[in-house]
Amino acid sequence: MKPTYCWLGPELRFPDPAQAGAEGLVALGGDLSPHRLILAYRSGIFPWYSHDQPILWWSPDPRCVLDPSRFKCSRSLRKILAQHRFEMRWNRQFMQVIRLCSQVPRRGQDGTWITEEMISAYMRLHQKGLAHSLEVYQQDRLVGGLYGLAMGAFFFGESMFSLEPNASKCALWQLSQQMAGGWIDCQVPNPHLLSLGAETMPRSAFLALLSNRIDEPSLLQTKL
Repeated sequence: MKPTYCWLGPELRFPDPAQAGAEGLVALGGDLSPHRLILAYRSGIFPWYSHDQPILWWSPDPRCVLDPSRFKCSRSLRKILAQHRFEMRWNRQFMQVIRLCSQVPRRGQDGTWITEEMISAYMRLHQKGLAHSLEVYQQDRLVGGLYGLAMGAFFFGESMFSLEPNASKCALWQLSQQMAGGWIDCQVPNPHLLSLGAETMPRSAFLALLSNRIDEPSLLQTKL
């Protein structure tokens, strides 16, 4: 069977992600320049690879997304929020958040895809005002958080971490409050995200939604 992906050249372009296989591999190679990353996310594509691989660009089918209005806030989480156990802040320690996302172990995961190359690339996007961190503090100690890109009606979530129980859940709850009326792209499903209200949709539906709403004013940035 002929591969549905290709190697990228120096030109700033991607193949049509709708033509990728179900696993979602769109292309290999290229670079992590801000212009290429912005084009990737606008096209429904994101990088995900290990340090010993070329850059791999993905658009999986189905796509995992969270409608903020459908976030599942359990009784126990509501209690934690009411107790003000955590304080949440934006963009105070972006570099520390992304490094902790790369370092904190996850069940069933060996190693990390957040390489030094990726950290540098997203730091450049943060400096341009496109990548954001949402941090969770407990008595001024950073105990959880997430980071991703905000464009149009979308927050493209990249990763999250938690050093205290429920810290990352509180971060996702806060992000859902900020993104009301938009969408949170979770990329690929896992039990944790699904338990919080994330769902899967066909890639074709996600790409259509993206095309319709990516050029709106940034929903998140208008609220920060």
